[in-house]
Amino acid sequence: MKALDKAQHISEQLVTWRRYFHRHPELGFQEHHTAAKIAAVLENLGYAVQTGIAYTGVVGLLENGPGPVVMARFDMDALPIQEMNDVAYASENTGVMHACGHDAHIAIGLGIATLMVENRDAWQGTLKLVFQPGEEGMNGAEVMVNEGVLENPRPDAVLALHVWNSSPAGSVAATPGPVMASAQSWQAKITGKGGHAAQPQETIDPIVTAALGITALQTIVSRNIDPLDSAVITVGQLLSGDTFNVIPDNAELKGTIRTFKTEVREMVEERLRAILHSTAQMMGAEIELDLKSLSPAVENDPQVTQIVQEVIKDVLGPGALTIGTRTMASEDAAFFLREIPGCYFFVGSQPEGEAWPHHNPRFDIDERALLNGTAVMFASLCRLLMEAK
Repeated sequence: MKALDKAQHISEQLVTWRRYFHRHPELGFQEHHTAAKIAAVLENLGYAVQTGIAYTGVVGLLENGPGPVVMARFDMDALPIQEMNDVAYASENTGVMHACGHDAHIAIGLGIATLMVENRDAWQGTLKLVFQPGEEGMNGAEVMVNEGVLENPRPDAVLALHVWNSSPAGSVAATPGPVMASAQSWQAKITGKGGHAAQPQETIDPIVTAALGITALQTIVSRNIDPLDSAVITVGQLLSGDTFNVIPDNAELKGTIRTFKTEVREMVEERLRAILHSTAQMMGAEIELDLKSLSPAVENDPQVTQIVQEVIKDVLGPGALTIGTRTMASEDAAFFLREIPGCYFFVGSQPEGEAWPHHNPRFDIDERALLNGTAVMFASLCRLLMEAK
């Protein structure tokens, strides 16, 4: 029986799991109910289960003779968003929603756990399933790595996936090299001299200083970065003032930097510091600037990715494979992939009709992505674990 047929055999269960977790979303490092449900399913299937890794993370280990160790990672946290979908499986937790598809990832992970037990004759070695908390800006993967999730045993390869509403159901994207950007956050506090809005000459205006800095930052990508490279510099927050007729003392900027290459990131950071400090000096203001690295770029290993590409064509047909999909969004699976060679691939999940983007209160998926993602992940794991057969 082919991988797609095997996944089809549990397709109703995949939908049931996905909708269950969609109804019961939990925020990062608070996924206690989710983790307990996952652990119960894994234990019932015969996995050796560890819980409480990075607070709420779950690891299931299944040994099947001598051979390589392959890890598959599935994130499980939701977002602080009030769902606006009118569906039977809408979130029952006020202000919390699976608006990025992690409910689908959990369902696919449990589907993989099921198929790998039912098809032990198709692979040999050790399977390590990692259900990760806190992906949404909390670096749960980094916490898991620091707590030793990549040891005892250490994987030879790692796979991860994401349902992707930018791509139609039936397509799967696997691209070698960088596929998701590194992420840095930055914030700047500009201190000027407040006063009457009608007497600006007696003040040092932090809002004008901030505005000049914001405008100048736009020249970094257009004039300092090679046009063939990619970078994003976004100011996501500007806080200043309390009323219309007072020039305030302070202004605060917050933003993010996204890049694929280390040298590009370093250039952006250098120019950002120079521009904001010199702008403040020019205006007579003072500035405090802080940059924080959130996660590195997600970089796919060429050899592992080639295996996944071959599997996609075998399982779903040659027309299903997309190569070249990259995004300036970031993902903390990068902490696993910088340690272990692997592949992070995107499973098309664009629903019919209006497709709302990730992190939107109306986000939903075409549930055929559950079947496709499970089939491709299952066949890829078997292929990677076939080396010992």
